[in-house]
Amino acid sequence: MILLTHGYFLKDDPKELEIMKPYVPLGLLYISAYLENKNIEHEVYDSTFSSFDDLKIYLLKNKPALIGIYTNLMTKVSVLRITEFVHNHPELKNCKVILGGPEIRYNAENYLLNGADMLVVGEGEPTFFEIAEYHKQHKTLPTEINGTAYLKDTTVFFTPERSLVKDINTLPMPARKKINLALYGNAWKKHHGYSMYSISTMRGCPYTCKWCSRAVYGGTYRRRSPKLVVDELEYLKQNYDPDRVWFVDDVFTISHKWMNEFKEEILKRNVFIPYEIITRADRLNEEIIKILKETGCFRVWIGAESGSQKVIDAMDRRVNVKEVREMIIKTKEYGIEAGTFIMLGYPGENKEDIKETINHLKISDPSYYTVTLAYPIKGTPLHTEVNDTIVTPASWNKISDRENDFTRTHSKKFYQYAIRWVYNEVNYSKAASFSNKFKYKAKSILAQSLMLLS
Repeated sequence: MILLTHGYFLKDDPKELEIMKPYVPLGLLYISAYLENKNIEHEVYDSTFSSFDDLKIYLLKNKPALIGIYTNLMTKVSVLRITEFVHNHPELKNCKVILGGPEIRYNAENYLLNGADMLVVGEGEPTFFEIAEYHKQHKTLPTEINGTAYLKDTTVFFTPERSLVKDINTLPMPARKKINLALYGNAWKKHHGYSMYSISTMRGCPYTCKWCSRAVYGGTYRRRSPKLVVDELEYLKQNYDPDRVWFVDDVFTISHKWMNEFKEEILKRNVFIPYEIITRADRLNEEIIKILKETGCFRVWIGAESGSQKVIDAMDRRVNVKEVREMIIKTKEYGIEAGTFIMLGYPGENKEDIKETINHLKISDPSYYTVTLAYPIKGTPLHTEVNDTIVTPASWNKISDRENDFTRTHSKKFYQYAIRWVYNEVNYSKAASFSNKFKYKAKSILAQSLMLLS
């Protein structure tokens, strides 16, 4: 038996349980669909609504010969627990663990030393298929398949890099039938009043943001045709009747030609599902915003990261802060919600830069915004820049890169209080009543005081 899973257990993450916005493991389902097309029998264990103990019972009952696990920042620690369980349990001694995903390329040695039998480095579909086919015939793992890494004695061997799938239109639609998709729709309905499912239309991102990982797709941009994307929307509508759709692409409006063809396909076939996207301000204009509105877009997330052009340039974002503000405002003028992302604690950022970010949020007044603290992901330019000052609070197998710290302009605590300052100062500017204004201003002053003390 060949098994695919992803090691994400919603029950183990109190914050995600509170947010309750689960999305299906699309990457895993793409691999599953590819295996199906190649007539490779397999099962998918979707761990999202399960638990680690449930998975252990499943493994002992079914005793897979090969288990492929998708691995990312969020699932790293759970994946290592699964790997340890498989290798330490006598009933699973013949099971081989194959790991893949964005965490793998720059952490290969650690994953192999922590029990993985083989790694898929880069795009997964053809590589995992070849591993499965070889194992089926030889009952062992291959050593000469491109795009893999394995351990021989204590040395890591990388096979030659595998070429990316040139035309992703040739890939089958994700095998959603292999999991219980209704669990996702029901969770969204219960907690938010509507169901939401995800779709991917592209792979890769050609932009150069220093904090962003390119471990799987590099700096490529490959896109499925608008016809195939609308085919998938139609499939979702006929089989699951979603209230909304989330396009997971990094920059949905990157190609204006593609956007016009997408609009024509939607209008011609009358396949309308309200949808949400992420994009960049420099890939928006009034014409594209009109297209988004006409095709059912209800929310656009526009990357900002900072209101300080100095910080934006340090990130190599290659975008103008003023343009970001203009596009947030213009998007809202067309009746589309505009969200934005803010990142604090980037190297070189000081209190004046944070003031500019607060001013940026007050002027643009996004419908939603999130604030995170910068962290260095291994393999990114940011990680390279701060590598000599990175402080790791625990051993590698106990934490993810999100928990690492590095030497910033101020302490990590300073920026944690700065996040409170941002939220309260922006809320103060929006508050209508005197009592609310007083409350938020008091909290803002307290946060700034704590920043100074830290």
